Amino acid sequence: MHLLRGAVRNYAWGSRTALADFAGRPSPTAHPEAELWLGANPGDPARLETADGEVSLLDVIRADPGAELGSEVLARFGEMLPFLAKVLAADEPLSLQAHPSAEQAAEGFNREERQGIAVNARNRNYRDRSHKPELIVALGPFEALAGFRPVARTVELMRALAVSDLDPYINLLAGQSDGAGLRAVFTTWITLPQPDLDVLVPAVLDGAVNYIRSGATEFAAEAKTVLELGERYPGDAGVLAAMLLNRISLVEGEGIYLPAGNLHAYLHGLGFEVMANSDNVLRGGLTPKHVDVPELLRVLDFTPTDGRPIRPRPAEHGSTAGVEEVFDTPAPEFAVSILRIGDDRVGSAVEVPKEHAGPQILLGTQGRVQVHSAGGELTLNQGAAAWIAAGEGPVRLVAEEPSTVFRATVGI
Repeated sequence: MHLLRGAVRNYAWGSRTALADFAGRPSPTAHPEAELWLGANPGDPARLETADGEVSLLDVIRADPGAELGSEVLARFGEMLPFLAKVLAADEPLSLQAHPSAEQAAEGFNREERQGIAVNARNRNYRDRSHKPELIVALGPFEALAGFRPVARTVELMRALAVSDLDPYINLLAGQSDGAGLRAVFTTWITLPQPDLDVLVPAVLDGAVNYIRSGATEFAAEAKTVLELGERYPGDAGVLAAMLLNRISLVEGEGIYLPAGNLHAYLHGLGFEVMANSDNVLRGGLTPKHVDVPELLRVLDFTPTDGRPIRPRPAEHGSTAGVEEVFDTPAPEFAVSILRIGDDRVGSAVEVPKEHAGPQILLGTQGRVQVHSAGGELTLNQGAAAWIAAGEGPVRLVAEEPSTVFRATVGI
């Protein structure tokens, strides 16, 4: 067991304060910090703090995959950590994007290999053969667009904006109140010639301004989001696409699970994100990066969703009953839970059970906790993470004050 120093990723949409404040580092930082990677992704592996200095988690796993991952994980996923955990800090909206299914990723990767497109090329869509389901859990107020909104509700929004240029699309949606109508409208918008976008997008922004000035509140969040995106990405089809998606506001501890084909964009906030260890992203706008419209349309799932956040259920086993909350997600690569140790459990040992023999990553998000395992003991403060190898469990937590710890493991 070792403290795990995450790799900071600097992207323009990141925050100069959120990650630094979370980890107790000086802020503001010189550059926006967008993500803290806590895993063994070859693109930027985290580092273990050992008595001999820092070492790459990726190198440690490669040197002894059996000890670090366990035989069960090796048999299921090979010599790699199948999930990647992150702390994500969005100060500006991320790109509109979706991820492929496992079958789509494998086919797309092999196709681009045959075409001779370099894995690191700007126009490469598939950088590996894996799907990329993911779960984002809010560490505070968190705003996002995720999944296509039920059509009837989208028609109400578009009518409320009172933009005559939207009438043909309203009629199209009203006539096909399912995924077929959404596909038709989205496909039309994302393939519009730029001169047409330069007319339609400003008209929608004017409608959003008028709606907000009217004092109406029903779609105020949606209208403000359209305006924010339009200001940052003028003339971008993604501004129109935002009207089709669920506008979701999370509070601490609520999450969004994103399966294959779910079109989404994180807007603002700090969150704990766990995903399959992949870098396959198909973008649909709100970005200067590569956008492959035909490939995006191939992977998108236009089935409407209700947009409700997911909440963890209380664990029902052992000493974590009343302490641990578990997110029920179907991805085999990862599982996520939250351990909340209140005043009544401060100073008492909380035994954290292991459902399987794989490794786990712990992230302290509040308070101060002593972590004990067969691999030793360490202190987990807010913003600190720990790597616990497969053979080092079970884990025992003793909080010095009310504390919260997030746990990422391999799925069962």
